[in-house]
Amino acid sequence: MLVKEILNSLDIPFKVINLGEVELNDALTIDQTELFRIQLLESGLELIEDKKAVIIEKIKNVIIEMIHYEDELPKVNFSDYLSSKLNYNYTYLANLFSETEAITIEHYIIIHKIERVKELIVYDELNLSEIAWKLHYSSVAHLSHQFKKVTGLTPSFFKSLKNKKKELL
Repeated sequence: MLVKEILNSLDIPFKVINLGEVELNDALTIDQTELFRIQLLESGLELIEDKKAVIIEKIKNVIIEMIHYEDELPKVNFSDYLSSKLNYNYTYLANLFSETEAITIEHYIIIHKIERVKELIVYDELNLSEIAWKLHYSSVAHLSHQFKKVTGLTPSFFKSLKNKKKELL
């Protein structure tokens, strides 16, 4: 809605506005682009024109949505899931992501899965076996190993830290 208001205020005709994307009727002039960029920045948004940067943002958004906001992770491989969601070959996506972000898509997914594990541990609604199953880990041992590798802590120790904070309150 905010982007729509900005475009209307600048009298820039558009076809479609989706989350993170705008399809314009015509190309913007340099002055229109700069005004649009300034108004977006004042609203806390950013104009991304580089096609590769747009694809990287889409990859990140799909991963974050998949891990943090879906009730259940997809039953397919993450590579197949990303390819189907973004309509690009996974090898292309993986190479682009790695060269731009200096981290692999797989590592980015692992980091977000561990963040999700931490959230679920803090919520204290599921035990570690249920969390492992929910996030498609092959076993609790695999989850624990990955958790320790990323955080430096075991899931049990992380949970005990959370419990100690509660006791202090």
